[in-house]
Amino acid sequence: MFLAAVFSVSALIHANPSEAEGTTILPSYVIEEFGHPPPIPSGPLSEDLEQAVRVAFIDSFVQGGWGIDQRAALEQIAQSEDPRLAWLISDMMRFTWQMSFDRDLAEAAVRLLELDLQTRSRQHDITNHLMAWDVPAFPGYLEFKRSIYTGFVPGWDEILVEGDIDWRLVSWGGVLIDDRPYDATREPCNCIPAADNPDVSSADEATWLDDDDIVFGIEINGEARAYPRRIMEVREMVNDTLGGRDLGIPYCTLCGAAQAYFTDELPAGVERPILRTSGLLIRSNKVMYDIVTHSVFDTFLGHAVTGPLADIGLELEQASVVTTDWGSWRRQYPETTVLVEDLALGRDFDFRNNRDADGPIFPIGDVDPRLPVHEDVIGIVTASGTPIAFQRSAAMAALLGGAEITVEDVHLELSAGGIRAVDADGADLGSHQAFWFAWSQFHPETELWSP
Repeated sequence: MFLAAVFSVSALIHANPSEAEGTTILPSYVIEEFGHPPPIPSGPLSEDLEQAVRVAFIDSFVQGGWGIDQRAALEQIAQSEDPRLAWLISDMMRFTWQMSFDRDLAEAAVRLLELDLQTRSRQHDITNHLMAWDVPAFPGYLEFKRSIYTGFVPGWDEILVEGDIDWRLVSWGGVLIDDRPYDATREPCNCIPAADNPDVSSADEATWLDDDDIVFGIEINGEARAYPRRIMEVREMVNDTLGGRDLGIPYCTLCGAAQAYFTDELPAGVERPILRTSGLLIRSNKVMYDIVTHSVFDTFLGHAVTGPLADIGLELEQASVVTTDWGSWRRQYPETTVLVEDLALGRDFDFRNNRDADGPIFPIGDVDPRLPVHEDVIGIVTASGTPIAFQRSAAMAALLGGAEITVEDVHLELSAGGIRAVDADGADLGSHQAFWFAWSQFHPETELWSP
């Protein structure tokens, strides 16, 4: 059976978010957790207020400091009673270089949003309120945000452009853009380094892996390959070829989601996208882009949302990724290959059980309350376009108990210790595992399967 409900305050991707106006009717759970938002005006900023924004947020880069003029301008902003300006304050707080600067910004945002914050994670809490309340941006917001972001990382100048993406929700993840050319796996960078055409070994040669190590398994046209989580937590992006097909494989550590997109068999004249990590996040999901065209993709959905690939409406097809343990994957696919150990660059992270154990470390706003934020789900979109999430633990128990799980064209089956979705003929439907908060945010109208 299904429990269908719409809990999300707003979809993540929509046209012209900076022109959003009006009042959103908030779900009761949002009011309970975040309270009521303050009154929000509409229309453009006054000339005086726009000038104050330029002095406070743009001139500080030119002058290289936070001085009297900036404080005066920020005070004018704080007195404006326009909560929309708190988005820029949140943006700037990701890059503040002085404690006094950060404090001044936080106090201005608190006044604009009428908050009483008692925590140290002020930027996190301010942004969560902005997201949960769906506070609109003022017209021209992206121009200012772009100036702030490219003032710190020039490589973003071709990334932050108008498109079908809600730039309000995009923030810096604390790392620089990976703008290395294709097949640069071995080149060092001050970024999260994607692996292109990674070296692999046989299962027998992978003595460094224990049977209970987590891997992300992919099988294409009879060829299987394991992508160890230990490596993916370092690389977060792999451009590979498997079973005669080109793939882009992002792993969002924050969302617990490894996905595989086919990057071949594209429209005539379209060069294979080479996917990279931008260093940006959208509600705690990595923002990936193509280094060939600088088109930005919605990582979770595979849609191009800016640039030439968005102009042609490119949507990448997904292949299934099975999250499982190495022992189970190897037993089902004894001829599997696996990425070699040195791709981990000597690191051995376990973000899920350490850094992220107490919940998302970046703002995500409101979360559909039907499941805990870090509950694992298997997500799939049916042939009719309905997104459905299957709680992994419940689905696993049902399948192990001999139950059949079928919804429309979707059939869940056990696969190498994990779960994947197939159609009635056993053909792959491109499912993957993720945390509930991520799936429900990117599919705000998702249905939740119940055994």
